Amino acid sequence: MAQALLSIQILPKVKPGEEVIPYVDRAIEIIKESGVNYRVGPLETTIEGDLDLLIDIVKRMNAAMFEMGSPSVMSQIKLVVDGQEGASISKQLLKYPDGQ
Repeated sequence: MAQALLSIQILPKVKPGEEVIPYVDRAIEIIKESGVNYRVGPLETTIEGDLDLLIDIVKRMNAAMFEMGSPSVMSQIKLVVDGQEGASISKQLLKYPDGQ
């Protein structure tokens, strides 16, 4: 499959008073374990790689939320697929080397 960028904001439902941060930390841990290039942002995390692999990572992230006790999960996803040149984080940020 083509090289893609996928940005995800994972929003697990938690019990009243329970912190969501451990869930988000686990989701990012799954991304790290996958070995794909990624960039954590304040509202979402962007991952780069083969589209099929990225979708599998999203599936694992959602499964982990259920394993941690979340009864439901919303995942907001943005997806860029470039079948000719391949999408990459570095290409998307060429114009903004300082992140500004």
